[in-house]
This record gives sequence, structure tokens and C-alpha cells, in this order.
Amino acid sequence: MANGSASRIALSWPVDLNSLGDVLQRINELRLVGGRDAEAQTALVGDSKATQELRELIDRVAPSTASVLVQGESGTGKEVVAGEIHRQSGRRGEFVAVNCGAIPDDLLESELFGHEKGSFTGAATQRIGRFEQADRGTLILDERGDMPPAMQVKWLRGLQERVVERVGGVKSIPVDVRIIAATHRDLEQRIENGQFREDLFYRLNVVDIELLPLRDRAADIEPLVTEMLRRVRQKHRISVTFSSSAMGLLREYRWPGNARELGNVIERLAVLKPHGCIYIEDLHTEISGIDPTTIAAPTAMAAPGPLAMVDLPPDGVDLKAHIAGVERELIAEALGQSDGVVARAAKLLGLQRTTLVEKIKRYGL
Repeated sequence: MANGSASRIALSWPVDLNSLGDVLQRINELRLVGGRDAEAQTALVGDSKATQELRELIDRVAPSTASVLVQGESGTGKEVVAGEIHRQSGRRGEFVAVNCGAIPDDLLESELFGHEKGSFTGAATQRIGRFEQADRGTLILDERGDMPPAMQVKWLRGLQERVVERVGGVKSIPVDVRIIAATHRDLEQRIENGQFREDLFYRLNVVDIELLPLRDRAADIEPLVTEMLRRVRQKHRISVTFSSSAMGLLREYRWPGNARELGNVIERLAVLKPHGCIYIEDLHTEISGIDPTTIAAPTAMAAPGPLAMVDLPPDGVDLKAHIAGVERELIAEALGQSDGVVARAAKLLGLQRTTLVEKIKRYGL
């Protein structure tokens, strides 16, 4: 089922029904760990100089067996980089990712190294750990800067000798694992504070890859959006586009959550406005810089009496078209009063300049 021999599950015949549930659970765990969306893990998208240099570095690093330390802010794509290294490595085993910070300390040892039956309360069956699952493959340990000191010692042995011991076991099990460690922590500072072993740091830091935040890679944003929209179309069967002005704001935004935040924004907009074009006013206030209250207030104060005195025809009205028509007339009027100076017209209408430019294009003014 899996490429690595350590991931195979042996069944005796006839099948022991008492252990079948445990076997099925292990199969599901292996599928969730090793059966990740390969494309999602290896799509290194971007046109910036930093991303181009990163691709070149991965090309050189991937064929080796050297441990890699990937550092960067949360959401910068550390697991994507690890997946690309694994894809290009030619290793036949699985790509196994573990978020060490999300696993309680008392379970981390069993999670990474496995346990023998009866080794502790609740250990009803033998269980292989993530190191064995990744045999002949790649193991990425995310946020291993949060790993307790006792676990760091055992991990160091696994790195140095390429052997592991299950909890409650006495047998040393050889593993052929490529280790990639990822963190957003400052490990050198944690070493100074006595929170991380210096010898483990140097064992991991054979190749150091530092990922820049998205705010420093503006050239990557449009290719990332294009790729994310493609995935949205596949996932939700909807097609969304961005206006040039909206895309410009995406490039200018600081993205404190990096590519992960960008992906969330894209999916949210696609769900809320399927099969349409995203304009500036559709973007969240933090991105667009547009406060809806400041847009509405000038219109309400400046609206003359005749505009407010509208009689509803007996047959009804297409409200959306009517409002668009009124908006177009007001924009045209503001442009006329400002002699075509967009900045002055935007001030008359209580709009951001970029918002008005988008509306001018939409109405063909």
C-alpha cells in the first residue's frame, strides 16, 4: 500500500476480528499522513527573485540526504518547500509531516517513535511511529522548536545513528529517513535560553533555508492568486476573477498571515461571490482601506432632495440597475465638476481614488 516497507501492515489469516479495528485505524492514519495531496505540497509558485533563488537551492539540495532546516514566519510555505524537496529527491518512501507543537508532550514520544503493546496504559496494540512510517522517505517535523528537552535527546540519537526505539521496546530499529525541520521560532535565541540543544541545532542545520514573508515578495502574489483560483475552481466548481485594481491592492497589502492568509481570503471571496469579478469594494476593510461608513455618509449628506424623492412605478423597478444608473450619473457629474481630475472627483463622492478608478472603468466613463 505504501512505498516504504515500514508502512506495510501484515495480517494473519484468518483475520482476528478483535484486532481488525486497530488495523483499519492504522490504515487510515497512514493514508492521512502519507496520502497527502502531492500537488498541494509541491506547488512552489511565484515569480519573485527570492522564489527563483529558492527553486535553484532546492534543485541542489533535494538529491542529497542532508538534513534541512526551513525557517520563516507562519504561513510562508515551509511545508510546501519540504514537499518540493521530497518530490525532487527521488526517495521512494512517504512524505510524512508532523506538527510537534500540536501534540501533547506526553504523547509526542509515542507519536514519533511508536510503542510496543502494553508499554503503557491504553497501549492495546503495537504501533509504529512517524520515523518508521517515513522509512525511505522524508519526515518533516514542524515547530520542533517547541519539543521538550527529553525528546530532543532521543531525536538527536535518531538523527546521528538513524535508529529509533519504540516506547517500551528494547530493539533498535534502523530507519532511512530524510529529516526536514521547520519552525517560525528563533532557535539560536532558544539555545541561549537553554530551551533547545545546541548539538541538535547543528545536526539539523546542515542546509538552512530562510523563507521571506509574502510582503517582501510582491511579485509572487499574482501567480499565487492564479494558482489558488485554479484550485478553488476544482474544489467548488466556481470561477472567480479579480479586477486589475483589486489585484493591485492584494499586491500592496502587508499579509501578516502570509500565503495562508491569502489563500483564506481567496476562498472566502470565491464562496461569497461565485462566478463573478472581485472589485475593490468586495475586499475586506483591512485590505482595501475602505471604511463603508465613510462611503455611505457623504452620499447621504450630499444627496439632493430630488434624488431622495423617488416614486416606485406600479410595475416595480430593477433596483440594482436603477442604483447603478444613479451611481453612474453622480460619477459623471463629479468628474465634470472636477474637470476630470479623479482625485478631486473621489473627494466629492467620498470614495478612495482607486475605488473611483475601478467604477469609471466599469461604467465606461
